[in-house]
Amino acid sequence: RRVTWGLLRQVFPVRSLSISVSRMASSAPIYECPHIEFKNPVPTDIEISQAVEPLHITKIAAQAGILPEELEPYGRYKAKVNLSVRQRLADQPNGNYVVVTGITPTPLGEGKSTTTVGLSQALGAHLHQKVFTCVRQPSQGPTFGIKGGAAGGGYAQVIPMEEFNLHLTGDIHAITAANNLMAAAIDARMLHEKTQTDVQLFDRLCPAEANGSRTFAPVMLKRLVKLGITKTDPNELTSEERSRFARLAIDPASITWQRVLDTNDRMLRKITVGQGPQEKGHDRVTGFDIAVASEIMAILALATSLGDMRERLGNMVFAKSTRGEPVTADDLGVGGALTVLMKDTIMPNLMQTLEGTPCFVHAGPFANIAHGNSSIVSDQLALKLVGPEGFVITECGFGADIGMEKFFNIKCRYSNLVPNCVVLVTTVRALKMHGGGPAVVAGKPLDHAYKNEALELVEAGCANMQLHIRNAIKFGVPVVVAINRFTSDTDNEIEVVRKKALEAGAVNAVMANHWAEGGRGAVELGRAVMAACETGRRADNFKFLYPLEYSIKQKIESIAKEIYGAAVVEYSPEAESKIEFYTSQGYDKLPICMAKTHLSLSSDPTLKGVPTGFTIRVRDIRASVGAGFLYPLLGDIMTIPGLPTRPGFYDVDIDLNTGRVIGLF
Repeated sequence: RRVTWGLLRQVFPVRSLSISVSRMASSAPIYECPHIEFKNPVPTDIEISQAVEPLHITKIAAQAGILPEELEPYGRYKAKVNLSVRQRLADQPNGNYVVVTGITPTPLGEGKSTTTVGLSQALGAHLHQKVFTCVRQPSQGPTFGIKGGAAGGGYAQVIPMEEFNLHLTGDIHAITAANNLMAAAIDARMLHEKTQTDVQLFDRLCPAEANGSRTFAPVMLKRLVKLGITKTDPNELTSEERSRFARLAIDPASITWQRVLDTNDRMLRKITVGQGPQEKGHDRVTGFDIAVASEIMAILALATSLGDMRERLGNMVFAKSTRGEPVTADDLGVGGALTVLMKDTIMPNLMQTLEGTPCFVHAGPFANIAHGNSSIVSDQLALKLVGPEGFVITECGFGADIGMEKFFNIKCRYSNLVPNCVVLVTTVRALKMHGGGPAVVAGKPLDHAYKNEALELVEAGCANMQLHIRNAIKFGVPVVVAINRFTSDTDNEIEVVRKKALEAGAVNAVMANHWAEGGRGAVELGRAVMAACETGRRADNFKFLYPLEYSIKQKIESIAKEIYGAAVVEYSPEAESKIEFYTSQGYDKLPICMAKTHLSLSSDPTLKGVPTGFTIRVRDIRASVGAGFLYPLLGDIMTIPGLPTRPGFYDVDIDLNTGRVIGLF
């Protein structure tokens, strides 16, 4: 149903906009800004980053209100922040909560990260508001592949960008270690169960002391409860109970857990393990995912405390038993060890933007098989630190049909945080593509249509933007459209976009030039967001798309039909079987995390604009029980990218005279 501007005036009254800006404006600088020399033409991202001397991370922390004892520095320009900040500021009202998303992108991306940072710089360095940026940590795989880093770009980026895009504080390495420990434990357990009797298994799991006594490891007690065994002395178990306890009876065909690494290595997508002479007869086909696709990464992003993380890690289901029962990490006995490997990762990483505003870089889950948002705890800390008049700007992955929908229906459910404003990033380039322009292909020159004025293409493509605006409004949140300006865009094209955005119900549509001008180029966007946040807080209309009480199919079809615009949803026999099994286990009460292409509203990446009458086919459904969602697979989903013919690593090197990294982008 079309949402008119008149209706939006009733839901989000325009008269409040000027009140918001005038009441919240401040003339006193809050953040010290490093010296920046703006150049035209704009240099490369790494040249800009390295031309600025970042502030010491202790100064960034102090300006943000973080106490010295709450900070754990990792060198001069990054640190971890203890969750005790949240307890200290428990009585402090939260700040304004802004989520940055985008229209259906081209393969080149439309600048969500750049806009997120540019908006934060505008609010903090130019409009003198308390602000915090919260973004995901990028995988090193795409950094050395074709996509490059994710620190933003131009004069709107997180610095130092080489530290942001590479190891940071080691969170992804910890996830890799934890994930692969579990993978090793799975294969080792299957080998031992195949080669030992029930008595041998039990005796080795619960070895007897010299006096004959035995004890259960603490993690084993959870398995006993699951099995309905109330005894806590191993010697009191019957032979049948000992067998049930010791033998997981993992069905190899049902294993969903794979090994991970943080490199784009296509040759590891499918491998055979168990080829050594001592493992003869125990081989099986498996594969690798990229590290950020691990369920452990999704758990890091959704956990609200170390205790919550421990519970979620232990609850991860990696297979079914031959009896058809879910087998978990705690059944395997590894949940506690995973938490030990992950204990430091729960603390958000503090960095800074180019103009000295604070930034949390924390967690980086995939946006297809996971929810594609930064961590809950970083948002929670940031909202307390900025206080009721401040702003937290967070970003979600891919287009609004994927990242924003999951932000609302998954992240906000677990965080209990209420967003006040959606910023929808739009580019003339993407709108031309959706309006019927030639294909945009990464690594190939753009067609002349994208370099010259083409008002008809822009106007036709605005239908895609308008659908995303109307989708955001369904959640009861006001929308500001950020028109991320490229050098080839014309004023006429910008005006077409602005007009069409307002027609669809956006409370404002603003051209922003932060890539070339930094925060100064996003000041008007900042003012629009300030106004929209006050409007959103007054209206307080936020709502989820579906209740958790819906069946699995009802949830899937709510997303497919109301967000994507699908006419029909079909399910493979495998998906039907999974729905029946997950419902029997109570997993039907989990939210849904749709895994589909980000290049179309449909599941077909070639369908641009606003496709209609299409069918969504669910080929399989998998469970991330620890993270807390089910993810239906719509088409083939790649979980470890490959390297192109000419990867980005060709340009990466080190200056041996200065020690500086060169060539990252």
